Amino acid sequence: MNGALAGVGDEPAPGRPHVDTPKAGVDPWARAVFAALVVACLAAFLITQRLKHTPTAVQEFDFTPLFSPYPSRHLREAQISFKLEHAEAVTVTIVNSAGDMVATLVRDRPLARYKTFSLRWNGRRGSARRFLLTYSPHGLPILEPVNEGAIAPAGEYRVRIGLSHHSPVYSIRTITLVGP
Repeated sequence: MNGALAGVGDEPAPGRPHVDTPKAGVDPWARAVFAALVVACLAAFLITQRLKHTPTAVQEFDFTPLFSPYPSRHLREAQISFKLEHAEAVTVTIVNSAGDMVATLVRDRPLARYKTFSLRWNGRRGSARRFLLTYSPHGLPILEPVNEGAIAPAGEYRVRIGLSHHSPVYSIRTITLVGP
């Protein structure tokens, strides 16, 4: 063998098939495509992180999920509360499952930035003509619009917050008005 290793060289070792070794070079187009994919993934990640941390116009949206405006029931009003990212005038309405307006609780009411605004819906249709101001056990003010229309039918309702400088925001969850 003269110091040569078996199987190394131009000729295969006896009894073994000849196998070509792959070339050491890589296609430059493959490198460019790979680099472009890495950059695109990084850009997508950074964009989604920014969107995830961008505050929404309406924040800390919360409300009573179930109530009944009838005298024999315990929860006779639905409480709604939220904060705004920017000071704006708001219109708060209640819409039914078909998207039709059922009640207007406040119209063009100016609200401060990041201050919790709480109000109640008495389950009645129409626009509020007057308001009562009450306080929670923690001392937070709660606006009670007095709607004097007929009681809305039992069903699922959503809260719509119309903003003066943004598109309206609808609650994701629904308020269920329970019948008598």
